[in-house]
Amino acid sequence: MSMWEYANPKRFMGWTRPVLPWTFALAGLCLAVGLIWGFFFTPDDFRQGSTVKIIYLHVPAALMAINAWVVMLVASLIWVVRRHHVSALAARAAAPVGVVMTLIALFTGGIWGQPMWGTYWAWDPRLTSFLILFLFYLGYIALWEAIEDPDTAADLTAVLCMVGSVFAFLSRYAVYFWNQGLHQGASVLRAGAVAGDTEERVSNVYAVPLFISMAGFFLLFLALVLMRTRTEIRARRIRALEARARRA
Repeated sequence: MSMWEYANPKRFMGWTRPVLPWTFALAGLCLAVGLIWGFFFTPDDFRQGSTVKIIYLHVPAALMAINAWVVMLVASLIWVVRRHHVSALAARAAAPVGVVMTLIALFTGGIWGQPMWGTYWAWDPRLTSFLILFLFYLGYIALWEAIEDPDTAADLTAVLCMVGSVFAFLSRYAVYFWNQGLHQGASVLRAGAVAGDTEERVSNVYAVPLFISMAGFFLLFLALVLMRTRTEIRARRIRALEARARRA
């Protein structure tokens, strides 16, 4: 069986029905373990104090904000190439989830930044590109709502998604392009410490619950996108039935 057959709306509705409850359950379990462990059972950092614990919300949300746009990009490209309606609807479904993740990342970043940098906001390259990515999310959602024909909307939002991918990329890698930024380089996936290594690393004490929280955010994102895609498929069917009834 070809993988593209799973993009058939009927098949998609069939296989996601039993998967969805398990995905929500696993997401809830991972989030509960990761956040409770991180906030209540990890020590304060010797430099950042208790404020470091916001990492369990900020980092997973920031990663999913960027990766949500990547998911939208892939789904949009599949729509452009293969014209699978489920992929276009999945891209549309992922956008509101991505915008919420972006808001969480911006809000928690401000809370974390104030005691660390002395300000809630700075025109740091990564922060600025993240803000622009948030505006692209809003524009993407607005464009879907503004165009009545769903295929035309899918085509135009796919183009917008490709353009916005530049800022998703910059949000992830801006710290490497502009050395004057306030953010440090990658440290989450470089947990532990190596003798003689002077680069910042996340201690294993914080890394394990952080990875569990990241898994929870990913599973929550996946569950919400699947649920919203199912809703979009139903809404598309209703619109098709209404259009058929008007022609009859």
